[in-house]
Amino acid sequence: MSDIQNEPNTVPQQVRFYTVSADEAGQRLDNFLLAQLKGVPKSMIYRIVRKGEVRINKKRAKPDYRLEAGDSVRIPPVRVAEKQPLPNPKLEKIAGLEACIIFEDDCMMVVNKPAGLAVHGGSGLQFGLIEGLRALRPQAKFLELVHRLDRDTSGVLMIAKKRSALRALHEQLRDKDMEKTYVALVFGSWPGQLKKVDQALQKNTLQSGERIVRTDADGKASLTRFKVRERFPESGISATLIEASPVTGRTHQIRVHTQCVGHPIALDSKYGIRGFDEQMKQLGLNRLFLHAERLQIQHPKSGESVTFHAPLDDELKMVLQALRTGTR
Repeated sequence: MSDIQNEPNTVPQQVRFYTVSADEAGQRLDNFLLAQLKGVPKSMIYRIVRKGEVRINKKRAKPDYRLEAGDSVRIPPVRVAEKQPLPNPKLEKIAGLEACIIFEDDCMMVVNKPAGLAVHGGSGLQFGLIEGLRALRPQAKFLELVHRLDRDTSGVLMIAKKRSALRALHEQLRDKDMEKTYVALVFGSWPGQLKKVDQALQKNTLQSGERIVRTDADGKASLTRFKVRERFPESGISATLIEASPVTGRTHQIRVHTQCVGHPIALDSKYGIRGFDEQMKQLGLNRLFLHAERLQIQHPKSGESVTFHAPLDDELKMVLQALRTGTR
């Protein structure tokens, strides 16, 4: 029996009248409707608003209207995606997420995401981390990802437990008020004077459907700051442990910025070097060596500066120890 059963794609809705809470106030009408009518194309959302089928306090409203506490929103009958059942919380992979939680209060949750686990389901995956956390916290009315990590990247990941917290943290992301520090093991001897890479990045989709990112002058402006943390003269392998602090948040940013200067990350299936990866496998590495180690933010409720740390997993520690001692 499958852990998750497939359900029909859509179910009909009835007219609903929704009263906006204080926590939901401040968001745009179109974003609110996208969350309420999951699976409905954005074009349809704008069409029903334009036609006046959506009403705020019995009046027409524009998509960019900012909701206020107490607003009554008329949501017309639209066919929406059937809500998928959550995974069984007794599954080993789901139950194990409890031990990954490094901070939790009434506003937010911070986890040390394991490598190999996607942040959400889709693209052939039955579930991801967010669905797993919702299964662990069935009483939680609101759990949403604040940001994302690649499936093969481990480390600090934030989940908002209130819409107001999500808005506050997204604002910090937009204003670049968050300080993120990753650690990565890269090929070669990283030059100590190479402190930043600012190559613009462009997403591309190959004929196979695979998504890949390349440097492109016409792409989106991107900036990552770098610092050498450790070299390994005893290993006989040309590798460097570096810190990477992304100022912008582009897809695969650290992975492409290291690759474009000739120092790709160990076991990067998209941007790596086969010979170097084979050396790393001999040391016991079986995953991308990229880890979100540290995140500093302003707490969305108290406004105080807080820092979260996620330790390296045992596999990454073992590989570093082998490099330091020169043992294989």
